[in-house]
Amino acid sequence: MAQKNTSQAEKDQIIDYQLRFQKLLISISTKYINADLSNVTSLIESSLEQIGNFVGADRSYVFSYDLVNNTTSNTFEWCKEGIEPEIDNLQNIPIDFIHQWLESHKKGEAFYIEDVSKLPEDGEFGLRAILEPQGIQSLIAIPKIKNNELIGFVGFDSVEKIHKYSEDEKNLLFVFASMLVNIIQRKEQETLIENQKKSEEALLKNIAKQNQQINEYTQMVSHDLKSPLLNIHTLISWCKTDLKESLESQNLNHLDEILFNVEKMDSLIDGILDYSTVDKVHAKDKIIDLNELVQNIVIGISIPDNVVVNVQENLPSITGNSWRYKLVFKNLIQNAIIYNNKENPIVEIGFEDLDDYYKFSIKDNGIGIKPGYFDKVFKVFSKLDNNSSSPGIGLSIVKKIITYYKGNIWIESEENIGTTINFTVLKQS
Repeated sequence: MAQKNTSQAEKDQIIDYQLRFQKLLISISTKYINADLSNVTSLIESSLEQIGNFVGADRSYVFSYDLVNNTTSNTFEWCKEGIEPEIDNLQNIPIDFIHQWLESHKKGEAFYIEDVSKLPEDGEFGLRAILEPQGIQSLIAIPKIKNNELIGFVGFDSVEKIHKYSEDEKNLLFVFASMLVNIIQRKEQETLIENQKKSEEALLKNIAKQNQQINEYTQMVSHDLKSPLLNIHTLISWCKTDLKESLESQNLNHLDEILFNVEKMDSLIDGILDYSTVDKVHAKDKIIDLNELVQNIVIGISIPDNVVVNVQENLPSITGNSWRYKLVFKNLIQNAIIYNNKENPIVEIGFEDLDDYYKFSIKDNGIGIKPGYFDKVFKVFSKLDNNSSSPGIGLSIVKKIITYYKGNIWIESEENIGTTINFTVLKQS
């Protein structure tokens, strides 16, 4: 009867031990889940201490495998008071020294030595020769496996006495190994994200710096080119005025041609400046009343008396940069007027309210565009008439702006009938 009671007491102790072990693992798991990963090293070392103390180990540690270079290194370690740490001596250890461990770990099994003194004496590079100088009497090493890949192990050394691990203890240590893998993986992912974020921030700063340099250079070049043009224009205008009575009509025509080309060059420089900066202005987007914007454009540009511009009523308001959209409508309206050979040119500006975006159209009854040129006209310096005053950059500016706002632009046209240029703008709350 007494033997039965003793056996029952032992069973109760085992159950109590397992419950306390499980409770400890739950506590550690909770800390891992809620952890500030910036302090993951102390967190892992603390858990190694808790588990090491619980199972009666004198040293607990984590190793990583480098299967490419065939080495293993000690990454975390806890030692009981009075036990010498070994982490500094266990870096880049050839796996050949512990090939028995590796074979067990590749199978997903624990490597367990109950009594090191019973290992065979197999030379200075044998397992016993490695473990005995560290004072190890017993050890167990549990594989760390991430996504079916062996990445290392967590181990427990008994230095002061031999420790026999039960199957239940081994199973719970496997749980702890999985928890370590998860917390280390979370830290690696967070570090990766932080590094990517830093790289992106550095890239954005570099791009912003380059954009600023480009803008400054463009402004400088624009100023240096436009200043002499202004001087030439002023000088020719004075010549026309002062010498009007003494010059023949042919000479006056030559002066007019010079003025025309000067104005054309001035327009080209403005176009290049707009094209180079149109996607680099980072002013805050605002709500734009297109009725007002289009009306101001129509009033501000030179429209011949024979040209009729019809604007659909109640154009919508959109969100964006007013300078950009002014360039869009101004260039499209001017092109519709310039490329028109009819006696009574007509330009129509309209829109459709679709599900997620607005579709705008600028339609004319001009010379039209051949189908083969529908894409070419959006390229810089492409134009239909070499004799026109247009610099051939307006449509490329328009496309760049529409693309910037993630819209689409396309052409519908028939030669000698007219052209409709359509573009879409996403609605924004």
